[in-house]
Amino acid sequence: MYGGIIPFLLAFTAAAALMVHDSMLVVFSAVMVVGGLTTGLWIGAKTMLPVHLPIYPLVITLGLWAVFMLITNGFYGDEAWFWFCLVHFSFFPAYFFSSLYGVGYLFILLPVLYELFFLVGFLIRKPKSLTPSIKHTAILAVFVLFFSGIGLAVTSERMQTVLPSHGFDYEGGNSSTDLTPYNVTNPDNVLPRLEGKSDFFIETRQNMLTLDGAEAAFPVYSAFAQAVYKNAAQNSNFITFTNTIFAYERLINKEIDIYFGAEPSNAQLEMAEKAGVELVLTPIGKEAFVFFVNENNPVQDLTIDQIRSVYSGDVTNWRELGGKNKPILAFQRPENSGSQTWLQKIMKDRPIMTPVKEEVPAGMGGILEEVASYRNYDQSIGFSFRFFASGMQDYDDLRFLSINGIEPVPETITNDSYPFTATLYAISLKENKKPSLAPFLQWMQDEQGQQLVEDVGYVKWTE
Repeated sequence: MYGGIIPFLLAFTAAAALMVHDSMLVVFSAVMVVGGLTTGLWIGAKTMLPVHLPIYPLVITLGLWAVFMLITNGFYGDEAWFWFCLVHFSFFPAYFFSSLYGVGYLFILLPVLYELFFLVGFLIRKPKSLTPSIKHTAILAVFVLFFSGIGLAVTSERMQTVLPSHGFDYEGGNSSTDLTPYNVTNPDNVLPRLEGKSDFFIETRQNMLTLDGAEAAFPVYSAFAQAVYKNAAQNSNFITFTNTIFAYERLINKEIDIYFGAEPSNAQLEMAEKAGVELVLTPIGKEAFVFFVNENNPVQDLTIDQIRSVYSGDVTNWRELGGKNKPILAFQRPENSGSQTWLQKIMKDRPIMTPVKEEVPAGMGGILEEVASYRNYDQSIGFSFRFFASGMQDYDDLRFLSINGIEPVPETITNDSYPFTATLYAISLKENKKPSLAPFLQWMQDEQGQQLVEDVGYVKWTE
């Protein structure tokens, strides 16, 4: 009973308690601790069981945990965990919610808390029973420590490359930053404005072009639309954002007219070729692709070869680069994103190490692994485009690295002396013959368009 019905009732109670308090970890843990302790006190007062018998459930649970951690490399989203949950079916009501919201570590935490505090309660009421069972108890305690050690070792190893998710909170999960300040529908937006009327103006909806692009480019094309589209706020459905990966697909599928961002990846070029479309890249601005660290990191400058060594995994400690004796946590970006494409360009034929990942909930149950977004730890290094990292993100304690002794500032970007100078493009399809497309692209390269590019925070385009 104490191993089946009571845990089921406790799990059901914990699930119901979520209506009162929405912290799943706090609610489930509290119910299992209190429930396990109370049950242990009750059973201990009513039975003459030797103390080693109540340890068996804990040993079995931890033993299974160790086995499944080894099988799945600690990934709670693996289908194998279904069998672990099946063995602990009495916790099903709580497991349902932990699966639904992708909180996989509750698979082990809930039974361990219940069984551990059941044992504590049992010992409180029957401390004398420990003496005749000392040998059995000691052996079982060794197994508890052994299995716990295996599970924790796998967890520790996994934490070196996989982080818990903090997810994307904006634009339906597509954006890592709040784009509201750059939205034309926001009357208090921070988008730059022209001093006078735009030389090019689109008055009718039938001539308006649908825009999409990278996060870092959103302020640019929003400023363009605000200047060129009549009543832009009322026609905001033409100013969309789905991020680099999806926006390129939308362009190739002819769902949008212009994509704004960095040059396409090889995979995106192949996608266009397979679709039988030709991309037209119109340069509209210049930018720096930057690498950054926490400001407490003493490393100020890296060479191009050192960057390649870090992201190939050949250099793994900051001490090798003149920094502290700490392992390097090198963050990357998702495949086919603009910044990841740039990293691949820098690395050339040198293989890129497996990226740091994070676990994210996978809607209606389950967990997925995705490339982790940057965390500004003391040992971290990340990369992005200068404007996005300095103007759109709120990392106050971030510092850009100079590359080969050259800092990423407007002067070095303009004259191309900074090694990783990038181009901001407006990309369209060659077959798109809408009458407003060509003049709009030309306007972006002319004086007014370039003024908005600079006012947003980019560097003007120069041949």
